[in-house]
This record gives sequence, structure tokens and C-alpha cells, in this order.
Amino acid sequence: MQNDPRLAAFERLLNIMDDLRAKCPWDREQTIESIRHLTIEETYELSDAILNEDMEEIKKELGDLALHLVFYSKIASETNHFDISDVLNGICEKLIRRHPHIYGDVIAENPDAVKRNWEQIKQAESKGKKSVLSGVPNSMPSLVKSMRMQEKAAQVGFDWPAKSDVWDKVEEELNEFKEAQGQEQQNEFGDLLFSLVNYARWNNINPDDALEATNKKFRRRFEAIESFAKQQGIALQSMTLEEMDAIWEKAKKS
Repeated sequence: MQNDPRLAAFERLLNIMDDLRAKCPWDREQTIESIRHLTIEETYELSDAILNEDMEEIKKELGDLALHLVFYSKIASETNHFDISDVLNGICEKLIRRHPHIYGDVIAENPDAVKRNWEQIKQAESKGKKSVLSGVPNSMPSLVKSMRMQEKAAQVGFDWPAKSDVWDKVEEELNEFKEAQGQEQQNEFGDLLFSLVNYARWNNINPDDALEATNKKFRRRFEAIESFAKQQGIALQSMTLEEMDAIWEKAKKS
């Protein structure tokens, strides 16, 4: 590892962070709490870059997140809570513990076995936590959260026996939603979404990725309608639904 360019690059970032905390008025006044929202923003920017399959942008956004990793660690080191070496050694030790098929004598022949081992070890390490679901952050977006809760419950055996049972549940929830009235509609719609997320999980579909792909598709087709209206010099509101739908179908084919 001597003269490893990766280590040199990381050391350079650490030295720059030391300079910024010592000399830059803005960086010096930041706290762990004050940069939290910036970290969330950077995470979403990375997500966009991944969805766009833009490797150059992914590289840039990973750099921004690496900066935040170092930033949090630097702030914590100033109050003697932890430093970057504690952070990195911590994740290294966790990876070794949770990959006993690599660093121990456990056999895991497929990805599902690896995931089961991971969750079992994680649960054993978290004896102070009240629930299998404790590791799912409350602030996680609802669609992703429902997927993660279902995955964690399934790892300990709380799951449907077959995919057909999962689809039966979707149809049951759909019928209940159709019959619901007033406020109960919202409750039943939530149940319907939850059951659809579960069916997606059984089909190895990430529901958040699937919905985002549809969002992008909708945006692209709707912007084609807007572009047509602009080219024709007409107000979007003056177009009929039939006219809009014709352009939509054209954009769909292209």
C-alpha cells in the first residue's frame, strides 16, 4: 500500500479540511447540525446522477459526500468524540463481522444467504434495540421505508409463503380501497401502496426506482406537449385534452 495514490488523495482531503476549519470563517462556524441538510441535498444529487447514468457527475457527487464524511469527523474530533480513524476502523470491523463467509468459517453460497447472515448478525449486535425494524430510519422516504421494513421482517420469517398470496393481498386491499369512504380512503390507499411495494419486492423490483422512471417518463412526455404549444404560439390551457393526448402518444412512440 506504500505510495498508494488513493491514500495520498485521502490524506490531501484531510489536510485541506484541517486548513478550512482553521482559516475559513464559514467552515469554522459549521456544526454537525448545520451541515445535516446539506448532506441530505448531496445524497439526492448523487441519486439523480445515478438515475441519469452520468458517471462524471457520480464522481463529483461522491467527492461531495466524501467531503461531508471528513467534515463531520473533523468537527467530532475537536470535541474528542471520535475522529476519521474511528469512523473508518468502525466500518472495517463491521464489514469483517458481517461477512463471516469471507473472514470466518460460515458458508453462504448465494446473495440471499449473505443477506440473512447480515440481518441475523445485525440483530445479535443490537440487543439493546426493541425491534427488528429499529434500523429503519424514521426520516427515510415512505416508499423506501416500507420496502426496507418488509425486507427486514422477511429476514426473520415474517413473509408470505408464495408470490400468489402477495398478489391476493394486493387485490384485497384494492377492493377495500374501492369501498372506502371519507378519511378511510387515505388509510386504505396506504394499505394498497404497502401491498404493492411488497409485490414489487417479491419480483425483485425496487419500487422507488420504478416510480422515478415513470416520473421521468411523464416529465419527458408532458414537456413535449409544452414544447408543441410554445412552437405553435398557443397557450397550453387552450389546448383540448384530445390534442394533448395526440402529442403524448407521439412522444410515447419516440
